[in-house]
Amino acid sequence: MGATSTLTILFADVSGSTKLFETRGNVAARDIIAAVLDALIEVANRHGGKLIKTIGDEIMCTFPGAVQGLLASTDMQRRMKSDAAFVQDNIGIRIGLHHGEALVEESDVFGDAVNVAARMAAIAKRDQIVATASTAMNITNAAGVRVRSVGTARVAGKLLPIEIVDVMWQEDVSHVTTVQRIVQFTKNKRVVLNLRYMDREFQIDELADPFTLGREDGHSLTIESDWVSRDHAMIEWKKGHFILSDRSTNGTWVKIGNEELLVHRDVFHLRRSGTISLGQSHAAEDGNLVHFECSEA
Repeated sequence: MGATSTLTILFADVSGSTKLFETRGNVAARDIIAAVLDALIEVANRHGGKLIKTIGDEIMCTFPGAVQGLLASTDMQRRMKSDAAFVQDNIGIRIGLHHGEALVEESDVFGDAVNVAARMAAIAKRDQIVATASTAMNITNAAGVRVRSVGTARVAGKLLPIEIVDVMWQEDVSHVTTVQRIVQFTKNKRVVLNLRYMDREFQIDELADPFTLGREDGHSLTIESDWVSRDHAMIEWKKGHFILSDRSTNGTWVKIGNEELLVHRDVFHLRRSGTISLGQSHAAEDGNLVHFECSEA
């Protein structure tokens, strides 16, 4: 049985890792990302943090208190800018954190605090730390952590928007990136992904449940084809993008403009507009394409 505990949950991920793979190649990019994650884990451990899991180019850590999590987040950013190798490779990270109640089960952590922290990480830009205002409340002066309020953000499962802050880690605060534009965006607009399959249309946003595709009944979109796996793929909002995750036997082809890419047991950032073909390339496709378009509503 799991136990409820009050913890600070921190997510940190490598910003622009897709471009890193494109420019440095798979082997070199994996080595670079592994080195970055090792450095982040070392910083977390130094502040009393515990690594919960590594998810691709992202780590999830817990800290016993908000002070430890906030100080670790600032040291993580400073580590990226002080290590010559990371600077040479133009590495940037983004961090989100929240202090609250979580369910601890064996080696994993679940619950509301995890969801909120993940949302903070999705809001954060490169070289930025975003936290809930409640996490920094009453501790910033004593700990030497500087923050500034940047408004509110919507979080899935929350009836009302929550107050968020930008944690300032740079010595020259005139260059600190603000999330004000993002906050205004979440108040007035939302990013949506429009999907069309034959005569059916779907619209999902950053608060929607994951959109699943497969051959079996029960998926958000069921496509009956021998090329389609029972549980073929999933689309969800993550890290500020709509992410297509393939988990099929034959793979998923994504075509944007004239460029077609095979995604097999991997993930892909859906951008602009294009088409998705499940199980076979567009050249072999029999017409059952999923059209997608990212837009603002």
